[in-house]
Amino acid sequence: MLLSALGFALMSACVKYVSTYGIPVFEIVAARALVSLILSYLDVKRKRISIWGNNRKLLLARGTVGTMALMCVYYSVTTLPLAEATILQYVHPVSTALLGLLFLKERIQLPTLICIGLCILGLFVIVQPNMAGNQAEDLPLFSVMIALLGAMGSSIAYIIVRKLSRTEDSSVIIFYFPLVALPTSIMLTWNDFVMPSLYLTFILVLIGIFTQIGQYGLTKAMQTQAAGQASAYSYIQIVFSALIGVWVFNEIPSIWTYMGGGLIVTGALINVFGRQLKLIK
Repeated sequence: MLLSALGFALMSACVKYVSTYGIPVFEIVAARALVSLILSYLDVKRKRISIWGNNRKLLLARGTVGTMALMCVYYSVTTLPLAEATILQYVHPVSTALLGLLFLKERIQLPTLICIGLCILGLFVIVQPNMAGNQAEDLPLFSVMIALLGAMGSSIAYIIVRKLSRTEDSSVIIFYFPLVALPTSIMLTWNDFVMPSLYLTFILVLIGIFTQIGQYGLTKAMQTQAAGQASAYSYIQIVFSALIGVWVFNEIPSIWTYMGGGLIVTGALINVFGRQLKLIK
C-alpha cells in the first residue's frame, strides 16, 4: 500500500508540475487516459476476455462519472496546494456512506457516523480562514468546491464499481474509464491544446505510469493485507503529498490544514477500524 500511496502522490505532483508550464487540465487528463487505455487494453487482451463486458450501460456510466471526478481532482491539484488538494479527496467516506444508504440500502454504522462528523468538522477547519477573510491563509473556495465535487464523483464511481463487480472482470471495468476519458478530454481541450516539449511529454507519460503503479499497489495490497490495514496505510499519501509540496513547490501547509487534515484522517481511520472490529465480532 505504501507503493500505491507513493505512486498516486507522484502522479499528483506531476499533474501540478506540468500545469505550471501552461498545460491545460483537460490535456493532462487526455495524456493520462491515453497511457491508461493502452495498458488496460493490453491487460484485457492478456486475459483473453471481451473488452466490452456485459452491462455496457453501467460500464459507460462508470467511465463517465470517473472522468468527471478525475477532471475535478486534477483541477483542484493544479489550483490548490498539494497537501490540501489531497486531504480534500479523503472526505469521500462521507458521500460514499450516504450514497450506499440511498442506492445500496446499506445501514450507516456508528463508526461511519463518527467519520462523517469528523470529516465535516475537519473540512470546516481547513476552509474557515477563507470564511473569516484571512487572506494570508486563503484557499480559493471555488477550487475547494471542485475538489469536494471530485471526491463525491469518486464515491459515485466506487458505488457503480461495486455493482459491476458482480458481473464484470476488474480489467474490463478499468478499461472503460480511459475509453470514456480520452475522447471526452480531447474534445474539451481541442481549442486550448498546448504542444508540449519532449521533456513535458515525458512528464505526461509519467502521470499515466505512476497511476498504473498506484493502482497495481492498491490491488496487491487488497489481495495480501486485511482491508482495514490496507485502507489505513493509504492515508500515507497525504504525508507524501505534503512532503513533495514542501520540497518541490515550496508549499508550507498552514496550521488549519494540519488540524483539519488530522480530524479527517482520524475520522477515516475510526471508520476503517471500527468496521473491521464489528466484522471480527
